[in-house]
Amino acid sequence: MTAMTLNLPESIHRRVEELAQRDGVSVDQFVATAVAEKLSALATVDYLAERAKRGSREKFEAVLAKVPDREPEPHDRL
Repeated sequence: MTAMTLNLPESIHRRVEELAQRDGVSVDQFVATAVAEKLSALATVDYLAERAKRGSREKFEAVLAKVPDREPEPHDRL
């Protein structure tokens, strides 16, 4: 593992301590998990952007045209 120094505003630090205690983890673990979640979110955005480049409106409409035109099931109605 790598150690790093992190400067946080006092209000954020207090909140991190509160939430870490509530979750039953250390502040270090809480911050590491938060960073991992942010990295995952950014990776997901990149992945979806790459997938979107491969898509086309024509292919989407072709698939959508295969869906039968009928009323939704009772449990799916708004």
